[in-house]
Amino acid sequence: MQSEKLTQMLLEHSRQIIHQAEKLQSYDLNILTWRENEISWSILECLEHLNLYGDFYLQQIENEIQNSTTKADIEFNSGILGNYFAKSMLPKEKLNKMKTFKDKNPLNSKLEKSVIDRFINQQIKLLDLLNKSRNVSLNKVKIKTSISFLIRLRLGDTFQFFINHIIRHFNQIDQIQVAMKNTKTQ
Repeated sequence: MQSEKLTQMLLEHSRQIIHQAEKLQSYDLNILTWRENEISWSILECLEHLNLYGDFYLQQIENEIQNSTTKADIEFNSGILGNYFAKSMLPKEKLNKMKTFKDKNPLNSKLEKSVIDRFINQQIKLLDLLNKSRNVSLNKVKIKTSISFLIRLRLGDTFQFFINHIIRHFNQIDQIQVAMKNTKTQ
């Protein structure tokens, strides 16, 4: 895939995500903290989970872009592992459950609406990083993963994985809202 085409696609996904998050700002705190059961996440818990991943990845991506001496590539070639991770994050018809690392699990955290502002600020930072990535190699710049510092993904794969992870949890937020409506109509 052309590097610029990938960047444009990821920028568009990120803008759509920001738009969806901005809609959540108008929701009442009771809606944002509603959970279907004691082990399911609320809307704010989904966003806080994403914030925790943003804390891990965004600073690292920024540092690697700033310190890179590589030149931008015309073509981006996804790595085998990076492609697998990115695709595994995409939501399926029936959401495939994945185990969350304990340090990234916000279940039962006391959360306020400021979680949404923090999330939106991270997404604005992501837009900036996507734009800055146009000047470096999406193939040669490598980012450590949260799974293990030994596993490093290409910058292009990291962006895809990171944004697909967000899309996955916004799909979960949609499902939470459907469950909430179904509970209220019963």
